[in-house]
Amino acid sequence: MSLPQTPSGGAPCLRRGALAVTAVALSFTVLTACGAGNNAQSLGVKPDTAAVTVDTISVQNANVITQPEAGTAGPAVVSATVFNKGNKDQTIESITLPGGTGAVKLSPAKGSGPLIVPALGSIVIGGKGNATAMIDDGTALTQNIGGVQKTVFRFSETGDVELKSFVMPATGDFKDFGPSSLPTPPATAQSPGASGKPAEAASKAASGRPGSEGEASETDAEAGTEADAGTEAETGTGAETGTEAETETGAEGETAH
Repeated sequence: MSLPQTPSGGAPCLRRGALAVTAVALSFTVLTACGAGNNAQSLGVKPDTAAVTVDTISVQNANVITQPEAGTAGPAVVSATVFNKGNKDQTIESITLPGGTGAVKLSPAKGSGPLIVPALGSIVIGGKGNATAMIDDGTALTQNIGGVQKTVFRFSETGDVELKSFVMPATGDFKDFGPSSLPTPPATAQSPGASGKPAEAASKAASGRPGSEGEASETDAEAGTEADAGTEAETGTGAETGTEAETETGAEGETAH
């Protein structure tokens, strides 16, 4: 029995199908290569944190952290991480928040002096043990919680680096990076019963003056009893002495007779 033969014209049909599949695969490869190039659309996706790069300076995770609630008076701070990709140290000369929010006071993590971003290094602003950027009066900024605030970093070499920082309240993840001066809840007033004064009065009433007067009365009674006993003892002694004296005198008289 012979093997079934390919129908007439079958081989050319297979060749045409293989060519079509190859063309589709090549088209997909070309499209993928275009999307992964230097100008790929994926590179244009914006991060959900405020960041900007100018020359060798990158400012990332920039936030203005205010008091927890809108309208609350108190300081605010700027937090950010600054990277220096250059071969020379740069100094952060100032940070400003255009819009009349006042000056931003810069302080290093230790001691005093300028904020220096080391060459090929970074500096963290905000949070315990890090450099600080403090706004003494951040009350106006609380009205913009959830919005953005124009922020300008001025560097000694790069110059001004501008970006829009997010305005966040000092709660949740931002609490440890917020102002060190936060409002404290009012102390709860204690009732007289909780303070212990009635208990002290009750203690005095239970152990105090009426019992003391009773003890004094018992002491007086005991003293009177002892005094009476002493008087009787003295009287008895005197009587016995007189009797003995009379007996001796009578005996002497009889002897004389």
